[in-house]
Amino acid sequence: MNQAVDLYLQDGCGRCKFYATPKCKVNTWREELVLLRQIVLSTGLKEELKWSFPCYTFESHNVVMIAAFKDYCAVSFFKGALLKDNDKLLSSHGSSSQAVRIIKFLSVDEIIEKENKIKEYIQNAINNELKGLKIQFKKNPEPIPAELMTALDKFEQLKTAFNALTPGKQRSYILYISQAKQTVTREKRVEQCIPKILRGEAFLQR
Repeated sequence: MNQAVDLYLQDGCGRCKFYATPKCKVNTWREELVLLRQIVLSTGLKEELKWSFPCYTFESHNVVMIAAFKDYCAVSFFKGALLKDNDKLLSSHGSSSQAVRIIKFLSVDEIIEKENKIKEYIQNAINNELKGLKIQFKKNPEPIPAELMTALDKFEQLKTAFNALTPGKQRSYILYISQAKQTVTREKRVEQCIPKILRGEAFLQR
């Protein structure tokens, strides 16, 4: 067990103003998260804390995460799109997600009922890592926002750095910038993203 995950279960992820307060979502789902943690650890994965959430890896490859959301807690599979979903447990982590799939839970009883299936899906994910399977991402399925394109055309170093990003990282910026409704907001988001792009990071990397 990783002590950083102990702290997450105690105080939360720290990504919002409710960190270490009774309103933190982790408080709502703590019992479920503790049980999910035990189940995931029983599969032999290594426990780490990444992006402020409990992350479980196999030979340095990210396999699953556990997290609390407002209306549910979940096990998230990084390459969930590759999993066999015979039991129809998986759902997409947002309409734009190409790879991640999650299993949502609403109670401890539900987790206990599905424990064997959770382990089965995790083992499937581990087997996919052993086989070296990779997600075939669609490169930039959404158009690059005009504000980002302007910045890329203006700064050659930025354009080179952006083109060197993986399709998934590029997409994280495209989605974040294009979701803003006003041009001024999109331009501000571009400025916010430039340092991360130059460092070769994904938008959500901290």
